[in-house]
Amino acid sequence: MNGSKLLLSVLTGLLATAALAAEVPAPPDAKVVDQRPAVDKERIYPLGSLRTISGKLRMDGQVSAKGQVSAVTYELPETQTARQAFNDAREASQQGGAHTLYWCQARDCGESSLWVNTIFDGARLSGADDQQAFVLLRQAAPDDNTLTAIYAITRGNRRAYLYVETLVADAPLGTLLPTPATVLHELRSTGDLDYPGLGETPDDTWVALLARSLQLDSSIRASISGVSPASAAAWRDALIAKGVRAARLETGTQSVKGLHLEIIR
Repeated sequence: MNGSKLLLSVLTGLLATAALAAEVPAPPDAKVVDQRPAVDKERIYPLGSLRTISGKLRMDGQVSAKGQVSAVTYELPETQTARQAFNDAREASQQGGAHTLYWCQARDCGESSLWVNTIFDGARLSGADDQQAFVLLRQAAPDDNTLTAIYAITRGNRRAYLYVETLVADAPLGTLLPTPATVLHELRSTGDLDYPGLGETPDDTWVALLARSLQLDSSIRASISGVSPASAAAWRDALIAKGVRAARLETGTQSVKGLHLEIIR
């Protein structure tokens, strides 16, 4: 390879890494303390709390994939908290079309030392269990072979860090659903949920997932909207058939792309 081709190859690699990192905007005034260019590797992302049993790592679920992995670690300025940076990064990714597969905060994530030493291998991310947050997102089509992992932590010295990792899988990821706890967490946090990829006819897999999510908190009442009033009614009937009390569900009057759930205050 001659000099010009080598330079072009290097620049192409750097631009690809920059493009991956650009999917999640850098926090304002944050300092990059570690940046890892895209390399081919196999990754495992948890879909549940991390813990050890008899010395072995345990989690309730996981996503395994192989592909190009890049990562960047930011040290946040004193004016910004880890929670704020985390929420901003998560919301920015969702606004770009990504949907959440798993979201946990504080002790619900499990042992922070396991995240640092087993999942991310980043000593700077060491902190207390109640000072962490993690979210795993899948980008929307046509980039749905891309996963974004975001982890935030505040250390004992009060320094806050945000870690962003992107994986572009070598092969299609197939069907990946969020966990019921994540659906409930999102619904509580935002007040509504949108699933534009769902169709007019209720999907049995999604009906089961949404029913399990709503059954985790029987105090929530929700309005359901679909591509038409008939679609919304069909989704409501399907959820009731899966065990959600009819009094907790109403049909919305608006027409939306896919499915929309909104908490009734």
